[in-house]
Amino acid sequence: MPIDPTLKPWQVLGVAIRSEVDAASFYTRLQDKVKNVILNQKLKFLAFEEEHHKKILEHLAGDRYRDKSTDAPAAALMPPIASTVAEGASVLELFRAALGAEETAERFYAETGERAEDEGSRKILSYLGRVERSHQAMLRSEIDLLEKFPDYWNVEDFHVGQDLFHVGP
Repeated sequence: MPIDPTLKPWQVLGVAIRSEVDAASFYTRLQDKVKNVILNQKLKFLAFEEEHHKKILEHLAGDRYRDKSTDAPAAALMPPIASTVAEGASVLELFRAALGAEETAERFYAETGERAEDEGSRKILSYLGRVERSHQAMLRSEIDLLEKFPDYWNVEDFHVGQDLFHVGP
């Protein structure tokens, strides 16, 4: 998503803050659909990370633009993750939507970093983009599992012995 060039830097941070709030909320809601304990912990971690990103961005905005509002124009906001999937979407489809959102977030932080007014802001935005990339790796791994083991998300623990076999000593 190209950043609207007419947005002020504090408004761009507002777009990022809103996106992080949406992502945290999405991962929290997805936890309610998932029974697998390990997968649920991963979703809690992703929600925690997004909340942490929000705090980093709010701190950055407060330091750089103390007297400015980080409210972004509604037209500039990235669409919420849930809006990219149909009602009643499968868990696999929800994970794919999350992956798409993480890819968009990484691009957003790269572009935002290029527009940053100072080196400190560029470093923070680069860091956030790299963390979004790590989220993509986690989501890709889970998508792979969901494709190979369609009920993986819907059981508290993996079907040890039914779907796996021992290959070691």
